[in-house]
Amino acid sequence: MLRITFLGTGGSMPTPNRTPSAIAVNREGELLLFDCGEGAQQQMMRAKTGMKIAAIFLTHFHADHVLGIPGLIQTMALQGREEPLEIYGPRYVDKFLYHLLALGYAGRSFEIKAIELAAGDVVRRTGYEIRTMKTEHNVTSIGYVLEEDKRPGRFNRERAIELGIKPGPLFARLQSGQSIYVDEREIKPEQVMGPPRAGRKIVYTGDTRPCASVIEASKDADLLIHDGTLSEETKEFAIEYMHSTALEAADVARRAGVHKLMLTHLSARYSDLEGARKLKAEAQEAFENTDVASDLMTIEIGYRE
Repeated sequence: MLRITFLGTGGSMPTPNRTPSAIAVNREGELLLFDCGEGAQQQMMRAKTGMKIAAIFLTHFHADHVLGIPGLIQTMALQGREEPLEIYGPRYVDKFLYHLLALGYAGRSFEIKAIELAAGDVVRRTGYEIRTMKTEHNVTSIGYVLEEDKRPGRFNRERAIELGIKPGPLFARLQSGQSIYVDEREIKPEQVMGPPRAGRKIVYTGDTRPCASVIEASKDADLLIHDGTLSEETKEFAIEYMHSTALEAADVARRAGVHKLMLTHLSARYSDLEGARKLKAEAQEAFENTDVASDLMTIEIGYRE
């Protein structure tokens, strides 16, 4: 299972339809949070994601991406959390969290570990890794790539039987990468297994102008979640405040060869259904498989083969 829940999809200012940036990713039962805008813990309750968060990954320190942290930590403390919480972010994340958490919490009983990342760093986790990429915003910022390890190739049952292997435990041993012996003949996994298959790959940019580093990092991704703050009619604001238009995000998706594009971080002027349709239509001029995320939307990413 690789499930993405869009907790907050609005831009800098919350609206009745959209709360600030926060995305929950559930991978095989491990819950990760990317950015944590105001009210994130309430959105997690509404979405029923649970709050057993293994780690939080921040793209930058603008208020609309981080103000949910104090409330979330307070809620987890009141729920009796004891496990440490890792919070990753750009340079000075430790100092930033020190001041943010100085707001105070009653009875917090778990450790918070601040871990600084720079573009190009890799966080290795069980079965996958999270890589950072350079993004272009008006403060120091990074984006994230979550990519799973390669999966074993397909098992060729017919070939295995031809080699004299009886269906049963020996099949399983070959599929797990172990060699076996049949009539004193060694049979290696590569004799009955196809080439390794790619795992799933999702990319989250946070706030950014379109840039080459995101295109490169997003190559062949199953899902690209890209800043789509504004329309082409307000492109001058996108340039001034270092965001992307929907069409620019779609061009990134097209050039990277991704499978699907989701636009998020919508400006308040496009936060209603009509505005979202406008941005989607603009983006689809360059990349057809585009959708606009909405608060509490959930999608699941399957294997392409």
